[in-house]
This record gives sequence, structure tokens and C-alpha cells, in this order.
Amino acid sequence: MAKAKKKTENEQENRNRELFEALALMEKERGIPVDFMISQIEKAIITGCKNTYGGNEDVLIDIDPVKGSFEVYLRKTVVDEEVTDKNREIFIDDARKISRTAMPGDKVGIKLDPRDFGRIAVQTARNIIRQGIRDGEKGQALAEYQSKLREIVTARVEQVDPKTGNATLRLGKSIAVLPKNEQINGEVITEGSDIKVFIVDVKTGGKEPRAIISRTHPDLVKRLFEAEVPEIFDGVVEIKAISREAGSRTKIAVFSRDENVDAVGACIGPRGQRVSTIVEVLGGEKIDIIEYCDDPEKYISAALSPAEVVKIDIDPDNEKVCKATVPDSQLSLAIGNKGQNVRLAAKLTGWKIDIRPESGFFGEDEENEPAPAADVDAELPEETNDVIPADEETPAE
Repeated sequence: MAKAKKKTENEQENRNRELFEALALMEKERGIPVDFMISQIEKAIITGCKNTYGGNEDVLIDIDPVKGSFEVYLRKTVVDEEVTDKNREIFIDDARKISRTAMPGDKVGIKLDPRDFGRIAVQTARNIIRQGIRDGEKGQALAEYQSKLREIVTARVEQVDPKTGNATLRLGKSIAVLPKNEQINGEVITEGSDIKVFIVDVKTGGKEPRAIISRTHPDLVKRLFEAEVPEIFDGVVEIKAISREAGSRTKIAVFSRDENVDAVGACIGPRGQRVSTIVEVLGGEKIDIIEYCDDPEKYISAALSPAEVVKIDIDPDNEKVCKATVPDSQLSLAIGNKGQNVRLAAKLTGWKIDIRPESGFFGEDEENEPAPAADVDAELPEETNDVIPADEETPAE
């Protein structure tokens, strides 16, 4: 008898050890905390007891991974007369075999073996645990995404759809899709490579949380500069505005809070190393770095670089509308290929800019409309994915 009892105890200890080892492995591989899974197991046991013991869900559960204990007790009310509901009541003589001090009206816990549950109860419990695992993975993915919201992450390319061009990426333990229209124009993404993406938003609708990721978002450039330029990270240099046509050209306005620190020079770095690193991450995208100025005339003139500006005339009758006069030889450079340079300058400054040659006369092929002002704080400008080839000029240094 004693040997049989000892054997049963050893078997129970082995089962408990295997359970806790499985929970620890799940936490390591899937990131689901042991405490969360224990709560799901407890929920499943309560449901199992309710289905097996006539709706009785008055259960005490003791699960301790540290001690390796796993015990379940079904609580019943002690009665000294006839037992009318065996699932909820226990006769006093039987109760005192469990607790010598048991009295009518008390509750005693009867130790259970979950293996004694009925088939339906076991299946229900399994379903609850499976759902708990899914909920745990969903919560883990959501927490991972939210911790990196509006930040840059490095992702591994797992698959590229040859038809749509959409790329499936692995972000830590989660999966996200980089749509073709959020990829840098002309960029070739290959399976197995690592790329940097910006997490724009996190959607919680549907079966799984979904990260909205992009390589065309202007804040991707902002975060790259914050990571590469210590003066920006420390707050000495501030990024005031960014305008971008992904894959072609970006203009960024910076300002120094310390008169002894050159904001533009800090961003360019020794021998251009800092900006070159960012350009490489962006696949060769040209970057114009200009100094921000509260004086709109100076700011707009700088924004139109690399073109030289003779003067800026502010329109007194229209808010944030100006005329920029440039040397005739600089007209094409100021406007840019298909209007790109003046368009980016307008986005950067928030001003409508009308480019005029110094002579007052346009060439036969020159057409110029004032570049509309843009919301430089907009997250996804309409032109973001409508990439226009850059001019042959080099980025401003």
C-alpha cells in the first residue's frame, strides 16, 4: 500500500515537473509569461470542475512553479443529514476524514486529479488553454509593436510576393507586411536581407495586431538622424522640418540651440560620414541639409538650395505666399526636375513659392507655377510614394 502511494506521488511529481518545464519553454520560445499561462490553466480547471461536478466551480487551485506543486481542491459544504447534492455537499463523517474539526456548514476541500474530469470537460479545458496561448501571443505581439511605435526597427525579409511586390518581414517574434507603395522607389528587397523600417501605427482590429510599417515616411529620415547625430539625440541640435520624396530627395531643416555648434555641420559629420551613412540606408537618396531660420526670406532662400536666390519678395496680400528671384542660369536648378526642388522647398517651409528669373523672362520650355505650401507635419504626404527622379545636382553640404 505504501509503495503504491509512493509510486503515485512520484508520478504526480514527474507530471508537475514536465508541466512547468513546458511552461518555461513556452515563455522562452513564444514570449508568453508563465504567470499568464498558469492563469489560463486555472481558468480551464475551474471550467472543467463546473462541467464535471454539476456546476460546482468553488475550487481552490495551488500552482507553484518554484515548489513544483500543482494541487486542485473541490470545496463542498459539510452536512450532518442526508446529502442531497453530492457535487456540492459532503456528509460530516466523510468531511472529518479530511479535517477533524469540520462542522456542519463548514466547507472542506476534496483533492482532485484533473485526469478524472470527463471527456467533454477535458476538451473544454484544452480549448481554453489553446485560446489562452493565442491571446498570450496576440498580447505579446501588441506589446512588442507598441514599444516600438513611431520608431525604427531592423526587420528580416522572409518573403517577397513576385506579383504584388509586398514584402513579409519578421520584427522580433512578430510578422508585418511592407506594401510595395511603402517601399523606396527603385529599391530591390531580397529575401533573407535585413532592412530598417519605421512603425507608423499599430492596428488592433482583426484576429492579430498589425503593425503599419514604411520606408517612405519622412520620420524614418528623422529617426535615422537622431540615431546617427549625437547632437540631435542630446537636444543640442533640433530637426525643425522634413520634406521627402522617397527614393529621390529629402530636405531637412535643422537648428542649433548652442551658438558654438554648427547644426548643418553636425548633421553632415566629419568628412560627410554621418549623412553618408543615412544615404546608404536610404539606398542613395539625396539629402539637402539646411539651417532653419525664423526669418522667412533667409529660410526660403536656404530651402531652395542648391540654387542661389537673389531675393525673396513676400506677398503682402496673401498669407505665406512669396516670389523667389533667381539668376537666369539658376532657374532650372531652383525649379528642379519636374518641379521637385521648389515643391520640396514649399513643403519644408510651408510657403507657396513662385520662382522667377532675374531677367523677368522665361525660356521657351520653362513653365512655372507657384509651388503650393505643404503641411510639413503631415505624416504621409500625398507625394510620398509618387517618386520623381532627382536632378543631377549634388546634395547640399
